[in-house]
Amino acid sequence: MAENLKAEVCRVACIATVDQLEVICREQGVKCEELGISKHNLCDYEVEYLCDYKKKVINLGKTQIVQELYLVKWKGYPESSNTWEPRKNLKCVDLLNQFWEDLNAEMQRQKKRAAPRRLDPATVSQLIQRAKLRQTLKRWETHLNSLGTHKGHIYVRNQVDLEGPPKNFTYINDYKVGDGILLNEVSVGCECTDCLENPVEGCCAGASQHKFAYNELGQVRIRPGLPIYECNKRCCCGIDCPNRVVQRGIQYSLCIFRTDNGRGWGVKTTERIRKNTFVMEYVGEIITTEEAERRGHIYDKEGATYLFDLDYVDDEYTVDAAHYGNISHFVNHSCDPNLQVYNVFIDNLDERLPRIAFFATRGIKAGEELTFDYNMKIDPVDAESTKMDSNFSLTGLPGSPKKRMRVECKCRVPTCRKYLF
Repeated sequence: MAENLKAEVCRVACIATVDQLEVICREQGVKCEELGISKHNLCDYEVEYLCDYKKKVINLGKTQIVQELYLVKWKGYPESSNTWEPRKNLKCVDLLNQFWEDLNAEMQRQKKRAAPRRLDPATVSQLIQRAKLRQTLKRWETHLNSLGTHKGHIYVRNQVDLEGPPKNFTYINDYKVGDGILLNEVSVGCECTDCLENPVEGCCAGASQHKFAYNELGQVRIRPGLPIYECNKRCCCGIDCPNRVVQRGIQYSLCIFRTDNGRGWGVKTTERIRKNTFVMEYVGEIITTEEAERRGHIYDKEGATYLFDLDYVDDEYTVDAAHYGNISHFVNHSCDPNLQVYNVFIDNLDERLPRIAFFATRGIKAGEELTFDYNMKIDPVDAESTKMDSNFSLTGLPGSPKKRMRVECKCRVPTCRKYLF
């Protein structure tokens, strides 16, 4: 990686982080293009985060001046290079504001009115941990946004505790197909030039004896329980076709955030969402119900299960989002949810393997948490179409996929059923 390291091929996995490598390069005076260290910035100093704070009294004859000092962690340098700097030397307004936000929150937690002249070691440790956590979450946020085709941005925030990104979880944007399961791609498509206004032979939805699912704004207009058949890769229409909604992916900026009442992570929208519009898919690994039963017993021992039965026609397959999933992995339960499940078929018409799409049941305000009913039971005949047999570790649910213990609900809505299962 560095200029003075000569090796034809490196086949050894690096156990150092990027930050650690940057520290090493700066200590050794090594320039590295991949780390962005050049001769022009090798000795540059950039504030990475603020570690500590104190007030120093300076006597100038009969006058006393109180000087504010901050202990600075410099980006790319080891902690042994930290220095105390006066406020006037620091131009990092955002980092200063963030430091005081963290410090004030810590003072409130300790039930103190204001910060003392000098911080105790426990408080300093807490502030450093929060600064490092923020960096970790920012790297995860950058990673999540590098993977998707989302129109909006995914944010990650934790103002509650020191929990970092989930371990053993891989973010994916489409189903991961398990062993022994085959997704048969559709072999025909529509020949429409305007699927909404002038559908040929009923277009994709009409050919399946169901009416067109969306209006001109892309809002779902059929009742829950009816399947949605979107145009597919073999259709003559383009990506702007009004019958292509779910396949365009997430259109809103969303935030994965840490809840403050023991529900773990949650998801909220950062912008207004209109009623009946598509929000996200439930994505994970497709497995057989037999495999789901086997995994369920394992998850019970771990206290973590994310199993969603695909039982639109037959209870044959299940989506497991425990280790592979998208942002829906973090959506919490509510007895009065603002998301509704629909079964959607696009490039695969096997009715045993629908795609699970969440649509807004009402207008959702910016900053509002997104939720759906984990105990939702819908049958395709009487508009009760999809059931979620789930057990989310983030809410601490015990039980197996087919048998649930009574678990207290924490959704806080007036119509709460008090128990999830």
